[in-house]
Amino acid sequence: MEVGAPVAGRVIALPDVADPVFAQEIVGPGLAIIPTRKGRLPALAPIDGTIVKLHPHAFVIATPSSPAVLVHLGLDTVSLAGNGFSLLCEEGQEVRAGDAVVAWSPSDIRGRGLDPVVPVIVLESAGLALTALAEPGRRVRAGEPLLRLG
Repeated sequence: MEVGAPVAGRVIALPDVADPVFAQEIVGPGLAIIPTRKGRLPALAPIDGTIVKLHPHAFVIATPSSPAVLVHLGLDTVSLAGNGFSLLCEEGQEVRAGDAVVAWSPSDIRGRGLDPVVPVIVLESAGLALTALAEPGRRVRAGEPLLRLG
């Protein structure tokens, strides 16, 4: 299964994320993206599946046959209580990779003194091989392959 980039930007390794929960892979393995586009933009579904959790700052998409994927829009953005985010889907909705799930502005997040980095985490992936398709330091377009499972 391939996991796409939910936003355009520069890929970084999880240990370089300024949050120990992500940096130490406590939630799971993956990569993160520092958004490079300005203004309001959509965060895309990284895989085909069902939105099993949807918050303004984060969402989880699951499939019956593969691990779920978490997309977290910025660090400590839960503190914004949804301000600056617009939900474009609903929990329980089926989505295809590349569908817009949440609209947000990384530059607005930065302007509020928060880090707009986007961790993309593969949940419950113990025993699965995870391959980076976009190496840290590389720029990716939204929807471009980021990771491969299996």
